Amino acid sequence: MNSKLDELPNAPVIDDLEARDWVESLEEAMHRRGPHWVRELLRELQMRAQREGVVLPVTSRTPYVNSLRASDQPFYPGDRDMERRIKSIIRWNAMAMVVRANRVENGIGGHISTFASSATLYEVGFNHFFRGREHPSGGDNIYFQGHASPGIYSRAFLEGRLPVERLEAFRQELSPGGGLSSYPHPWLMPDFWEYPTVSMGLGPIMAIYNARFMRYQENRGLRAPSDAKVWCYVGDGETDEPETRGAIALAAREKLDNLIFVINCNLQRLDGPVRGNGKIVQELEAVFRGVGWNVLKVLWGSDWDDLLERDNSGNLVRRLSEVLDGEYQKYRVEGGGYMREHFWGQHPELLRNVAHLSDDELWHMSLGGHDPRKVYAAYKAATEHRGGPTVILVKTVKGYGLGEAGEGKNVTHQQKKLNQEELLHFRERFEIPIPEEQVAEAPFYRPAADSPEVEYLLERRRALGGFVPQRRTMHPRVEIPGPGTFAEFHEGTGDREVSTTMATVRMLAKMLHDEEFGPRIVPIVPDEARTFGMEALFRQCGIYSSVGQLYDPVDSQSLLYYREAKDGQILEEGITEAGGMSSFIAAGTAHAAHGPATLPFYLFYSMFGFQRIGDLIWAAADSRTKGFLVGATAGRTTLAGEGLQHQDGQSHLLAFPVPNLCAYDPAFAFEIAVIIEDGIRRMFQENEDIFYYLTVGNENYRQPQMPEGSRRGILDGIYLLYGALKDGPVDVHLLGSGSILNESIRAQEILAEKFEINAEVYSVTSYKALREDAVSTERWNRFNALEPRRESILERTLGESDGVFVAATDYMCALPDSIARYVPGPMVTLGTDGFGRSDDRRDLRDFFEVDARYIVLAALDALAARGQFDRARLPEVLREFEISPDKEDPLRA
Repeated sequence: MNSKLDELPNAPVIDDLEARDWVESLEEAMHRRGPHWVRELLRELQMRAQREGVVLPVTSRTPYVNSLRASDQPFYPGDRDMERRIKSIIRWNAMAMVVRANRVENGIGGHISTFASSATLYEVGFNHFFRGREHPSGGDNIYFQGHASPGIYSRAFLEGRLPVERLEAFRQELSPGGGLSSYPHPWLMPDFWEYPTVSMGLGPIMAIYNARFMRYQENRGLRAPSDAKVWCYVGDGETDEPETRGAIALAAREKLDNLIFVINCNLQRLDGPVRGNGKIVQELEAVFRGVGWNVLKVLWGSDWDDLLERDNSGNLVRRLSEVLDGEYQKYRVEGGGYMREHFWGQHPELLRNVAHLSDDELWHMSLGGHDPRKVYAAYKAATEHRGGPTVILVKTVKGYGLGEAGEGKNVTHQQKKLNQEELLHFRERFEIPIPEEQVAEAPFYRPAADSPEVEYLLERRRALGGFVPQRRTMHPRVEIPGPGTFAEFHEGTGDREVSTTMATVRMLAKMLHDEEFGPRIVPIVPDEARTFGMEALFRQCGIYSSVGQLYDPVDSQSLLYYREAKDGQILEEGITEAGGMSSFIAAGTAHAAHGPATLPFYLFYSMFGFQRIGDLIWAAADSRTKGFLVGATAGRTTLAGEGLQHQDGQSHLLAFPVPNLCAYDPAFAFEIAVIIEDGIRRMFQENEDIFYYLTVGNENYRQPQMPEGSRRGILDGIYLLYGALKDGPVDVHLLGSGSILNESIRAQEILAEKFEINAEVYSVTSYKALREDAVSTERWNRFNALEPRRESILERTLGESDGVFVAATDYMCALPDSIARYVPGPMVTLGTDGFGRSDDRRDLRDFFEVDARYIVLAALDALAARGQFDRARLPEVLREFEISPDKEDPLRA
């Protein structure tokens, strides 16, 4: 059963008679001793052959036929004629939705072909497997393939959940009364969609970690054990995304038998074949089976059963296995005569076996993904499988039913318009009861509420626990940690030096001790717990393991040993930021997905955050995730010694575009305490759909006491930390954040002592919050010209301050520059633009020109521009500060 891909030069030809002897011996052994004995025999023979130096063929691939034999198929419990009528109506409305939208607005987009190929896959699920929230299991979690959204809307229309006006406004969400989002977007349709999936690859990895999080909740006693499933629908082209395959070993290792992947193998991606020169089904089978998944192939419909049953010689299976995907695609387009010649005609026996079939019958022999009996059998086997996840590889035709409009063609993914003849063909093929004179208008069709179709459809959903998809947000009353939990961090550390990372870990530890709220916290780390000083939590909370700890850890005699436990609280994800972020989403959406509400704290190297997993952060935003992302060892100059690929100077800029993300760069422990305490209140008491990004550093310094009256400013984004050191007018306003705030404080002292210049220091905790407020305030004033003018936070805090402003940050200059036009005076920005370097903090800050000396120099230069400082003294200042005027620009270095 070698394919063209497996052919070797000078391969020996196996004697047919000798091969037949071996096959008959195998059949006899199967008959007398059963499959288990045969399996052990083959394993023994395999080991013997390997000892003799035989290179064995890949055994993770099975023949290119259905995994389940026709004789093993269960009884199909539904009314197939009724279900076909319902499915046909849904097909029509899904197609009409896209066609009508593109008539209203040419090029508005939408996809017909994906759902056309997968309609049977979804309808069998809707009618017999997908359980809603009212089901005793608590309901299934379903990740729908994003491009199939028109079909899901079409079914909801038939169910009476979406009015026709919404369908008419598909992809036109700004229409009066609202429309339908292009793809699954919980932010845009918060009562409908549960999971954003159309950024390809994200659905699979989120599904895996969601299934694992369900087991985590059960093992920790946060939810009762159930047989709820996570279904994830994936396109075969989507499997090329690293995120699709990247975590499949975790699913097998964790034995997630609550997880089912359905991969729609229609053999085509956007531009052409997925594997024109190969076989994507066989490739995926090898990958998934190789890591331990249960693999079920659904390739051929019932029309093939008899032919396969009579294939005693194996010639048909051999032929099915050797044909390439590009050839299968060609067969679909060219028709039955072409198939007879190029597929069946390659062997006389095969040609004889189909002599009784016409060319048209050959062409319309169904594929497994369009046969409800085959799909049902696979789904039933998957839901009953125990001990590991299941992937169902289903062969379909992309654009099934579109005919000449694009069925099976390379252009079908982009097909959005059908002419009258093509619409008539579609109507005839699926027997839609629309008068011929109306077909050109592509009208929506919904049977009466009391029609057999609608009644059947609704009865099936009632039996399965309600509608899906349906997002239900639960807001249980949660007692959050009281002020006492954070009080110690308001007091400062005196002469003791502590990093903000350590202060954050200490806060996390205290919250974990909270009897009511502590169990809801989900600490997540990507194999950096010791770097962040979190190893004490190993003993306190334990590291989650679905099997506990089956070994004696090498550091078991240590107080802070690596302790794994079945009820462990920490998710130690290993070296996978994408996995950590997927767990963050699962934990941060538990209140909407399966309860109870949990609060994730995900600590990671800040450099390996937004630029590495930014797409997943957007998915978190779309999912209405709650939680705290903590970018540790943050800043370009704070992380001494690590160098270019570890030093983060841009994550706060990358956080700007995410609308519901609150981003803070705190400098002190009391600031972090205020932000976390208020964030928990907003997310759990005010039920705001927001999440947080905090950057914390590993530089040790004294943590001051919280200034009186600073709480509001910390949350708003800016407050006055230190006023002028001397009486008189203030000439310089220093804005600092993160660890660089200490450099601004030192600069204040230098300006006073050496130059007798009065300066005040502001702590800027969030440039993002300040800019958003300023832009929003400016907009309100523009729209309400006759109302009393509103003031922004910056205006209220800075007033009409005279003097110059110098902002220093461990991030790019663009971060403070984002508020420059809202500051009431000239502003100079010092930042860390350029590539990072390996060195100590002092030399790094000198290199990037953000230490106290450069802040002073910038202030003096700005004052000189206003005639408030003698410019002739600046060269002397450079010499005193040991700054060379020929120093290389760090941006270009």
